[in-house]
Amino acid sequence: MAQQGNQLDKERFSCSICLDLLQDPVTIPCGHSYCMKCIQGFWNEEKKIHSCPQCRKTFIPTPVLMKNTMLADLVDQLKKTGLQAAPADHCYAGPEDVSCDFCSGRKLKAIKSCLFCLASYCEKHLQPHLDEAPLMKHKLVEPSKNLQENICSIHDEVMKMFCRTDQKCICYLCSVDEHKDHDTVSAAAERTERQRDLEESQQQIQQRIQDREKEVKLLQQEVEAINHSADQTVEDSEKIFTQMINLIQKRSCDVTQQIRSQQLTEVSRVKDLQEELEQEITELKRRDAELKQLSLTEDHSQFLLNYPSLPPLSESTHSSSINVRPLRYFEEVTAAVSELRDKLQDILREERTNISPTVTRLKILPPEPKPKSRAYFLKYSYQITLDPNTAHRRLLLSEENRKVTIMEQPQSDLCNTKRFIRWFQVLSRESLTGRCYWEVERRGTFVYVAMAYENISRSGDEGGFGLNDKSWALSCSPNSFSFLHNNTQTSISAPGSSRVGVYLDHSAGVLSFYSVSERMTLLQRVQTTFTQPLHAGLWMFNVGDTAEFCKLK
Repeated sequence: MAQQGNQLDKERFSCSICLDLLQDPVTIPCGHSYCMKCIQGFWNEEKKIHSCPQCRKTFIPTPVLMKNTMLADLVDQLKKTGLQAAPADHCYAGPEDVSCDFCSGRKLKAIKSCLFCLASYCEKHLQPHLDEAPLMKHKLVEPSKNLQENICSIHDEVMKMFCRTDQKCICYLCSVDEHKDHDTVSAAAERTERQRDLEESQQQIQQRIQDREKEVKLLQQEVEAINHSADQTVEDSEKIFTQMINLIQKRSCDVTQQIRSQQLTEVSRVKDLQEELEQEITELKRRDAELKQLSLTEDHSQFLLNYPSLPPLSESTHSSSINVRPLRYFEEVTAAVSELRDKLQDILREERTNISPTVTRLKILPPEPKPKSRAYFLKYSYQITLDPNTAHRRLLLSEENRKVTIMEQPQSDLCNTKRFIRWFQVLSRESLTGRCYWEVERRGTFVYVAMAYENISRSGDEGGFGLNDKSWALSCSPNSFSFLHNNTQTSISAPGSSRVGVYLDHSAGVLSFYSVSERMTLLQRVQTTFTQPLHAGLWMFNVGDTAEFCKLK
C-alpha cells in the first residue's frame, strides 16, 4: 500500500510536459499545474492562442504565471523523502528503442508513430491524437525509426505515391515532374495490390506447409510400419530358425541313437564270436596237451593202443568268415551327414540371395516434387546404349550403339536366343532402377519408345512392346501420340514432337513420357509397382525410320 501511495504522489506532483517532478510549479486558470519553464516554452511554440496542454482550454489574454508556493513546498518535501516522480527505468528509451520526439530531458519510449506528422509519441504525448478530432484522422503505426525514409529527398514531401515504372515510392510533386509519363498510383493502391499477392503467397506457403506436414506424417507412419514389420519378421524368423535348429538337433539325436544302437549290435556280435574263438582255443590247447603227452610215451604198444581213441580234429567254422574292417566303421553315416550339411548350406545361401533384394527393396525415398522444367529432369540424365544381341536382324545400330535404323534386308547373323524375331525391336544394355531420365530423337513415320522387363518374349505376336503386361510403350507419329500397355491402347491429345523424354522413378513405381520442344508436355504417366529392373526399348516399323538416344549435358 505504501508503494501504491508513493506512486500516486509521483503522478500528482509531476509535470505532464517534462514528466519530471515539478520545478517552480505554477497553476494556470484551468487548475492544471506545470513547471514554469515547461509551460512558458509550450506557449512560446503556440505563439497565437495559448491553451492547456492537457485539457486544451484556451486563455485570452495570456494568464500571468505565479509560483504556487504550497505546491512547491510539497514537491520539496517529496524530494527530501527521496521519492522520484520520474517513470521507472524500463519506460525510458534505450539505444535500441524509438524515443518520443516531444519529451524534454530524458526521453521516454514511443508507443506509436504518426505517418502524417512523421513523429513518434510516448503514451502521454500521444493523447491528443486519441482525443482531438483532427488528429484522430492521422495514421498511427508501431514505433518506427525509419519515418524520415518516407520523406522525398528532392521535394521534402511525404512520399504517398508509387511509381510502377521505376518500382519506387515518390511524392506527389515527383509524379508530376520526374515521373510525369510513368505509371504511377497511390502508395495505398499499390499496397492493396501487393497485399493480395502477399496473401496469395502466404496461402501457397501455408498450403505447402500443410502438404509437407502430411508427407512427414505419412513418412512417420511408414517408419512405424517398417519398424513393426521388421520386429514382427525378426520374431517370426527367430521362431522358424529355432524350429529348424530343434529339427536338426532332433535329427542329430536320432542319428546318434542309431549309431549307438548299431554300435552295441556290432560289438555284441564281435564279442560272441570272440568268445567262441576263445573256447575253441582252450579246446585246441587241451588236445595239444594230450597229443604232446601221447608223443612222449616210450612204450610202443601203449602208444598204438591210445592213438586210435583220439577224435579227429574238426575244421574251424570262423576262419574264413572273420573280416576285420578299417579303423572307421561308420564312414557312410559321416558322408551322409556331410552331404546333408552341404545341401543345407546351398539352401541357406540361395535363400539369403532371395531375401537380400527383398529387404533392399524396402528403401524409402522422400517424395519427389512435381517437375517444373527440363532442368529438373536433367539432374537424373542417364546415357542409354542399345544391346546388339537383342536387335532384330533388320535393325542396324550405329557404332556407339545409340542410333538404330530399319533396313530393307536382314543382316546375316548366327542364331541368338536374346534377339527379337517377330518384331523390329531392340532393348538397352543397361538395366534401369532408381531415378533416371533420357530422351529419344526420332525421324520417320512411326516409332515406339518403350520400357520393358528383360524376360519379355522374343517371338510371337505377344512379344511386341505394349502388347503384354511386361512392357509400356509410347507410339509416336508426326502428328499424334498414343500409349499402349497390356494390349490396351489410349489416344493422347497433344501436339507432335520429334523428341520424347522418358522419366523413371523405379522405387516409386512412376514412369512418365514427355514431349520435348520449347517446353515439357506430359503425355502419359504410369503409376504401378515394378517387380524387376527395366530396359529402354525401341520398336521400328518403316524402312529408313531412325531413332537415337540423345547425349544430354
